[in-house]
Amino acid sequence: MSVAQNRRALEGNPRLMAQIFGILNITADSFSDGGDFLAPDKALAQAEKLVGDGAHVLDIGPASSHPDAGDVSPIIEIERLETVWAGLKKLGASMSVDSFQPETQRWAMAQGADWLNDINGFADPSLYDELADYDGKLVLMHAIQAKGIATRQDAPEGDIWAHIFRFFEARLAALSKAGVEQEKITLDPGMGFFLGNQPETSLAVLADLDRLKAAFGLPLLVCVSRKSFLRALSGVRVEESGPISLAAEMIALAQGVDYIRTHDAQQLSHAMALRDRLGTKL
Repeated sequence: MSVAQNRRALEGNPRLMAQIFGILNITADSFSDGGDFLAPDKALAQAEKLVGDGAHVLDIGPASSHPDAGDVSPIIEIERLETVWAGLKKLGASMSVDSFQPETQRWAMAQGADWLNDINGFADPSLYDELADYDGKLVLMHAIQAKGIATRQDAPEGDIWAHIFRFFEARLAALSKAGVEQEKITLDPGMGFFLGNQPETSLAVLADLDRLKAAFGLPLLVCVSRKSFLRALSGVRVEESGPISLAAEMIALAQGVDYIRTHDAQQLSHAMALRDRLGTKL
């Protein structure tokens, strides 16, 4: 089945409400596929596969964010994006840039990116006026780290949900004050090391994702794909983590999550199609 045929088949089912962010890592050291798609031809081939497998959005990451990732300057991020941008746009999917660097975000806005995905939750107020004028959408992610990539640190003391709620209340208020329309914001609670170094914290958040939607009334994005907390629970290696990732993704969808960010668009789109054909929440 061609890319266009597969997308038409998926989009022809009106009950497939949630959308898939297909992860495209154009990096040297991502934890599960570092270096695999750094070359432009390989990146474009992977992007075509993701779209053909059902991804609605290509989430393009020019730098890794796991605790062992190396530093990548905004100049390098932009150079990596420039090598593939025109080719990716031809695939017809929405385009998201996964970066917390304001310089990279400005470049993405100038290129007409449909989404900005920021693991630091747009921590730099100097960007807010530009975000207010930006026509695209924003993924506002919570993390226990104030800035930068994930680290191996304990979760904050007390209820993790209280920490998440305080973060979003403050950041949404700041963005709103700057004129950023809340209608274009999607929330991401963060998972794995972004919540702390113990699997139990991420499992607790995964179990109660509907609390976040009830509290703020905004769309939710969740990424659990191949995460270390799932691998710790199951005792599998990264390359064996597809089944438990899919199980966690379906649990998130059952709680009304609007977007799932995943490495494996095909298995998720098939599971969603089966769920909707049977008319069940799972």
